[in-house]
Amino acid sequence: MSTDRIGIVWNPSKTTREELESALGKALSGQEAPEVRWFETSKDDPGRAATQEALDAGSDVVLAAGGDGTVRAVAEHLADTDAGAELGVIPLGTGNLLARNLGIPLNDLSAAFTRALTGVAQSIDVGWAEVTLPEGAQRYAFVVMAGFGIDAHMITETDDGLKDRAGWLAYVESLGRAVSASEVIGIRLVDAGGEASEEQAHTLLIGNCGMLQGGITLLPDANPSDGELDLLVLSADGITGWMDTLRNMAWDNGLKRLLARGDAAESAESSDTAVHRRLTHLTIELDEPRVFEVDGDDIGETTRIEVSIQPGGVRVR
Repeated sequence: MSTDRIGIVWNPSKTTREELESALGKALSGQEAPEVRWFETSKDDPGRAATQEALDAGSDVVLAAGGDGTVRAVAEHLADTDAGAELGVIPLGTGNLLARNLGIPLNDLSAAFTRALTGVAQSIDVGWAEVTLPEGAQRYAFVVMAGFGIDAHMITETDDGLKDRAGWLAYVESLGRAVSASEVIGIRLVDAGGEASEEQAHTLLIGNCGMLQGGITLLPDANPSDGELDLLVLSADGITGWMDTLRNMAWDNGLKRLLARGDAAESAESSDTAVHRRLTHLTIELDEPRVFEVDGDDIGETTRIEVSIQPGGVRVR
């Protein structure tokens, strides 16, 4: 066992402590048990306060046992406080996006505990979004993806009961409603160098990781440890536009890249309806309010977002 003090931040809406203790026991079978302390999240606080309690208790590794919201909250606090503790992920949600992108075991709690307790930590970047909301500017971290449009609408339009029964397949059911709710609007983008561009878009995504549920890769260049974020702007309107977008995703940045993987890697290709860029800082201004989400959490409607990156902001096992 590579560590002595474990803090487990767990979401009681996703599982029971007994189930987690059983899985932890299997992972520790035949090994000397470390010191383990438990910190429960609440509806009002998805994990930041519990993470601080774990740090105050001297935890070397903080395990986030829950869905994407719990993982995001724990990672946010570790990055924001520049804590030395490493992060372990025990995936329990329907998305489990960071776990999917990092190859952390899904649907096997004991395997996830084994990875979290014995794996070698890697530094990953943390994205930050300062979002202007009616109550004022709020700052949120994300480790996978943030944005507005189809992805955000798929989150807000997906039936919670269906998610419980069907897992990530529930998001497919909501796609049609998401498309119809995502009208093209004017946006203004200002990069780190002050260069501004005007775009038309129904969807804007900024990613630290590129893969969604079902192995769908929206951002083929995204690497959580490269010190950059990846931007995707979609503007398809009508059947012709959507055909262009699908060709761009499925061929230009999908099969074509796969077939050419022996050659030097190329940046993701843009098209008339799909723009790919890489960035370290971006200010986004919208002509109309849109629902903005960070790692699957709907944080409300906004017309202005400032995005930046914290390279190597957290170490994940």
